[in-house]
Amino acid sequence: MKFVIIGKNIEVTPGLRTAVEEKIGKLEKYFTPETEVHITLSVEKERQKIEVTIPVKGNIIRSEQVSNDMYVSIDLVEEIIERQLKKYKSKLIDKHQEAGSYFKQEFLEKEFMDEEDVKIIRSKKFDIKPLYPEDACVQMELLGHNFYVFINAETEKVNVVYKRKGGTYGLIEPEV
Repeated sequence: MKFVIIGKNIEVTPGLRTAVEEKIGKLEKYFTPETEVHITLSVEKERQKIEVTIPVKGNIIRSEQVSNDMYVSIDLVEEIIERQLKKYKSKLIDKHQEAGSYFKQEFLEKEFMDEEDVKIIRSKKFDIKPLYPEDACVQMELLGHNFYVFINAETEKVNVVYKRKGGTYGLIEPEV
């Protein structure tokens, strides 16, 4: 695996780099040596955060963990990604695609017990009205939700607005 490690408000010391490469390196058993792993370490007040992103054939394997100790965050993020890989292997990898260019063959062939199956327990239908993204954010707040699906009045495409950490908002738009 190829590591791309950057720091925000923190210097990536040799000790931190070693800890990240050793811990995240445990995931090498799943990936080919050419697979790139993007790691961002950041510090905000007492929050020590690590974000790990692994782009693979149209999908992204991602986890972000926060604690008051960077080494604890590093330990947590590796466990989460490994659990994600085992749990969603069949969904992440369509064997008809060229998944082999990212994942090791042993991982593709090995069966893992699902820790918990994804179950949809509620379905909801609603009228979707054209709104501007700012109005969709207001509607989301009024409903007390973390996201809101709407038709963008400007583009006439389905969009999603969502709450981000820190009280900001995000917008998801389809690429044409």
